[in-house]
Amino acid sequence: MGIRDIIEGKREWRAHVARVKALPPDYQIVYNEIQKYLFKVGPVDLAEGNLLSGLVDFFEEGVAAGKGVRQVVGEDVAAFCDDLIKDSPTYADRYQASVAEEVAKKLK
Repeated sequence: MGIRDIIEGKREWRAHVARVKALPPDYQIVYNEIQKYLFKVGPVDLAEGNLLSGLVDFFEEGVAAGKGVRQVVGEDVAAFCDDLIKDSPTYADRYQASVAEEVAKKLK
């Protein structure tokens, strides 16, 4: 990764953050909690993918439709997050697989 890639990545992230800050306060709160949740649960491709920008798109559509954030994501925000990443491998999945491999290797 070259310096140009780093600069472009920062530029894109700043634009993303600006979009989040343009959302109504209730959407910002939920977005930030979802972001924290996803960073902890750790879908492996979160950094390379467009999950977070797609989430902002989805929230912007909700705002444009005049919906409150709970109407968009539902009452259980964690369940909403789990549904977003249900088909994505997570770091927890990788760790579980590595533990299973280690146990199998040592028990041979």
